[in-house]
Amino acid sequence: MTTDFIGSGWSYPLGVNSRGAIALVSGEAELEQAMQLILLTYPGERPMRWEFGSRLRDFVFAGANSETATALANEVRAALERWEPRVSVTEVDVDLDESDIGLMYIDIHYTVRATNDKRNLVFPFYTIPENEGEI
Repeated sequence: MTTDFIGSGWSYPLGVNSRGAIALVSGEAELEQAMQLILLTYPGERPMRWEFGSRLRDFVFAGANSETATALANEVRAALERWEPRVSVTEVDVDLDESDIGLMYIDIHYTVRATNDKRNLVFPFYTIPENEGEI
């Protein structure tokens, strides 16, 4: 029943299965791939859906700091609420990686609407350090 609501589709990234056919994905894995696709697509990249995606790339040169973390969390929430109706985003946390100055982890807490199943997806986001000496 969950699969009926969530559906199935081509796997992301596109690939083939052991029989040489297009690889498919379904269930919660399909939801996670759909959410990643939304976050990795910049508006304007899809010719027939110019507004689809998120503006995460706008933050690549912003540096890994608390202001960027807040802006990222807002952008992720807005993009997923707009483009993924099968989930309800409950919280988005962005944590700075202490060992890698340009890395932030976006932790998306969401509920699958069909089953009320609470889940999370951790999405790594890399920035270019603000100062050239920071590597």
